[in-house]
Amino acid sequence: MTGNPKKPLKFRSQNWFDNPANADMTALYLERYLNFGLTKNELQGGKPIIGIAQTGSDLSPCNRAHVDLVKRVRDGIYQAGGIPLEFPVHPIQETGKRPTASLDRNLSYLSIVEVLYGYPIDGVVLTVGCDKTTPACLMAAATVDIPAICLSSGPMLNGWYKGQRTGSGTIVWMAREKLATGELDYEGFVDLVATSAPSTGFCNTMGTATTMNSLTEALGMSLPGNAAIPAPYRERGQMAFETGKRIVGMVHEDLTPSKIMTRKAFENAIAVNTAIGGSTNAPNHLNAVARHMGVELNVIDWEKVGYNLPLIVNLQPAGEYLGEDYHRAGGVPAVIAELIKAGKIHEDCMTANGKTIGENCKDKFSWDRSVIKEYGQPLKEHAGFKMLSGNLFDSAIMKTSVISEEFRQRYLSNPKDPNAFVAKAIVFDGPEDYHAHIDDPKLGIDENTILFIRGVGPLGYPGAAEVVNMRAPNYLLEKNIRSLPCVGDGRQSGTSGSPSILNASPEAAAGGGLAILKNGDKVRIDLNKGTCDMLVPEAELQARRDALAKAGGYKVPESQTPWQEIFRANVDQLSNGMVLKGAVKFQRIAKTKGIPRDNH
Repeated sequence: MTGNPKKPLKFRSQNWFDNPANADMTALYLERYLNFGLTKNELQGGKPIIGIAQTGSDLSPCNRAHVDLVKRVRDGIYQAGGIPLEFPVHPIQETGKRPTASLDRNLSYLSIVEVLYGYPIDGVVLTVGCDKTTPACLMAAATVDIPAICLSSGPMLNGWYKGQRTGSGTIVWMAREKLATGELDYEGFVDLVATSAPSTGFCNTMGTATTMNSLTEALGMSLPGNAAIPAPYRERGQMAFETGKRIVGMVHEDLTPSKIMTRKAFENAIAVNTAIGGSTNAPNHLNAVARHMGVELNVIDWEKVGYNLPLIVNLQPAGEYLGEDYHRAGGVPAVIAELIKAGKIHEDCMTANGKTIGENCKDKFSWDRSVIKEYGQPLKEHAGFKMLSGNLFDSAIMKTSVISEEFRQRYLSNPKDPNAFVAKAIVFDGPEDYHAHIDDPKLGIDENTILFIRGVGPLGYPGAAEVVNMRAPNYLLEKNIRSLPCVGDGRQSGTSGSPSILNASPEAAAGGGLAILKNGDKVRIDLNKGTCDMLVPEAELQARRDALAKAGGYKVPESQTPWQEIFRANVDQLSNGMVLKGAVKFQRIAKTKGIPRDNH
């Protein structure tokens, strides 16, 4: 730090606003922050400066509630004796950004790191919600390691159509089958899907948004009950006020992310993910946060910690209910209470409110057992992620909680070969190829087919697209064959109920085995052994590798923007969190790197 070494400055913001040992720079920093109405006493009165990372905007409708919520955050900060400074965050809207919002998670992360480190901020309220905003904020909090707390925008209200709940995202996958078979026309398709978005907020299903906000609470990075409160509820504004109050206390206590997001906290989050039927995007995002935190966490940990745990939350796509029901049934604290009772939670993990997760959640059992089941009476046993490997990839995951009875009977019920099957491969090079040809009878797709999609990973797309959950062709849908096995090197929406094998790493564009797979190849999937292999002689596979190398490797589209090119040059694979390779060495920089140099 700069200033008088005999009297350390209490807050890092004082290096900007109140440092007599550096008077000329203090005056320069101070004067411009007075020009919109702040007073010198506010900035020099020994109060912590609290940043508010604003992710809400018209481009980010899932987070737009934060435009109003930050008013209550400010009220809470002022009441607790802090000074709020709001700043914008690069928008990431899952349903708005092309080619994929996943491309911008790391870009947003970088920008938040620069703000938290380079500006006079002592603590921060991270406004989170839509899928990628949550991990981007947590990754930045881990890197800088100043006191930080998350405030969710909250899920939308329940969607309804003719007396039935319609869940955001999930209804899309159902409606597209009806469109393909002619049961719906274009207008009917659009109108049905729109019923699932009746209010502001993020997905009301257990998609990636509800998943990541729930895991943020399970990690301890938000106040208890934060994740599930619907965006329009009065409790959301009350939570915003309490969050603003609490961050000031966290600064005085120096309660930083590194004291909260420990290895045991990540294991708690994995356990909660299984119990809620969380999204397949969770490993990618949570592993990325862990890498920036300096915590060892990999894909196999998700199977070791979470596979044998049960599904106890009855939410779409794995269940029946939606976000309002989840909140009214008790939300994350009720889920953790069940896991604590079963001995599956590290109760001593510290959380943002200064209490342990055990103190926050023990005995907070649900009062609605149709939505949140007892641990011993779950919807499904052994509902976690299964990791697979083989000659197609080194690592991929499968969400077992969404394996339907139809799928299980057709593919996994051979008494001579249980939980395994062999089928022929049909391969699509990207979603354009898939959409153009999925209904073509000439491909010969039948109920003994595995659909593959490649070229959709971090390098290939770029950014890893949510395109692996492919539907069956229309002529099979008409025979009531609703799902086929799907495998890909991209991602899948957390709102999808397809038991796809996805996040395959290395991807085709990085030299993975998917690059040499051909239509008609036989592929064996064995969930007992955790394998997925082309049943092709090794000599033939080597010949294909040689031919691909001679042709210059798997072809991908050219980068369309500077960021796409920078991203491709630096990004890691999905199995490693899709982080920027050079960024993970920067950890806890507020303490390890000191205060940045003056700007004049």
